[in-house]
Amino acid sequence: MAKIAFLGMGAMGSRMARTLLDAGHDLVVWNRTPERCDPLIEAGATGAETPRDAAAAAEFTISMLRDTDVSREVWCDPDTGAFAGLPESSVAIESSTITPEGAAELGEFARERGLTFLEAPVSGTLPQAENGALVYFLGGEAETAKRVHDVLEPLAKAQHHVGTWGMGARMKLATNAMLGVQVAAWAEIIPMLERGGMDIDLALEALSSTPIWTPNAPYITGTMQRSDFTPQFPVDLISKDFRYAIAEGGEARMPMTEAAKRLFARASEAGHGDENMTGVVQVNRD
Repeated sequence: MAKIAFLGMGAMGSRMARTLLDAGHDLVVWNRTPERCDPLIEAGATGAETPRDAAAAAEFTISMLRDTDVSREVWCDPDTGAFAGLPESSVAIESSTITPEGAAELGEFARERGLTFLEAPVSGTLPQAENGALVYFLGGEAETAKRVHDVLEPLAKAQHHVGTWGMGARMKLATNAMLGVQVAAWAEIIPMLERGGMDIDLALEALSSTPIWTPNAPYITGTMQRSDFTPQFPVDLISKDFRYAIAEGGEARMPMTEAAKRLFARASEAGHGDENMTGVVQVNRD
């Protein structure tokens, strides 16, 4: 078992950290709001006051943070950042959804200091984090990807080494943009069927027998039909990912993603930003 530092106790990070703790790893945890670490500490983890302190004795340091700016601060702050405390023999693993440029910057920052860095964003939400079913997109040296394999194994359904720094972020943005476009499409179709007086159960049963029915369609349509918008992937977070993806691909070349981004922005403006991404259907029901 390894000594692992985990930075970020949000909805995803806390569940990932708990999975690693349950797998028997020696875990050190940090969060900007310290009380978010309390459940992990009560379960056997050790708390740290700063990212630097958390990383100081760890073999692997993993972060799961909100965005590029927060990630840069947590890793690179000269006084409290994780890179300032990271031992040369350890590996820094960035699992946050950040921009490709941000991932490459972190990699170069680490290399200049003789440190080893791997980006490892994930596809999956809360149930996958709890049940070890995340899909990893690994960006960095192939040898580093092999080195972290066993550490990430309790969390992973699959681990894909997709290239150098920045490539993992591109894969994650591609995944989330495709997901968001699908959610936006269903957010139009479900209200259209409802307004037409359709029995939605019958309509979805019929649609499920056609080639357009994707593996995530039962989840998307089911939460929309039940109006169950308990956050797993909130509207505001996927909106951030749309912005990153469009900045990467170009607004003129991603018209469907841009249209989906506008729908999600409308949902945020209507007060649904903290709700699950499927809550965007409410905009078209109004």
